[in-house]
Amino acid sequence: MIEKISKNLSPTKQKEQTVLEILPNDTDETKLLRLKNGSWDNTKEPWLVYDEKQQLHALLSIETLSKMIEHFKQAEQETLFLKLEKSILQQLPLDFQDVWTVAMEEINKSKKKEIDFDKLIKKIKKDHPNLFLDLKDLYLPEGASIISATTR
Repeated sequence: MIEKISKNLSPTKQKEQTVLEILPNDTDETKLLRLKNGSWDNTKEPWLVYDEKQQLHALLSIETLSKMIEHFKQAEQETLFLKLEKSILQQLPLDFQDVWTVAMEEINKSKKKEIDFDKLIKKIKKDHPNLFLDLKDLYLPEGASIISATTR
């Protein structure tokens, strides 16, 4: 199991991986840590720790944990922006940036954590129809074609 996890978590070889074991002690308040593999001086993360029930845990520095959290936040924000962009483009905006700006203002005003972007953009389209292409405006009289209409 450690080999599989080590390959996924870090490029270090298993022999370089620090593996610890938690051992019981005389009192409930204290436990012993025993080095099973690797070195106490190893700076490669994560350190793997087996508890008394042989469950595997990972130890990370606060710096590494903070970086991971920051990456998750950035990934979440990028995902939200992509969903918003998709919702805007589905409604045929005349000026994408204008719709984006209005949407961001609405999102910032909203107190909801979960926002349905499709509903938001439909509301913006209803409140600001001038920001979107209306297919009714492209109506051509019966028998007219787009090609003949544009060549006039």
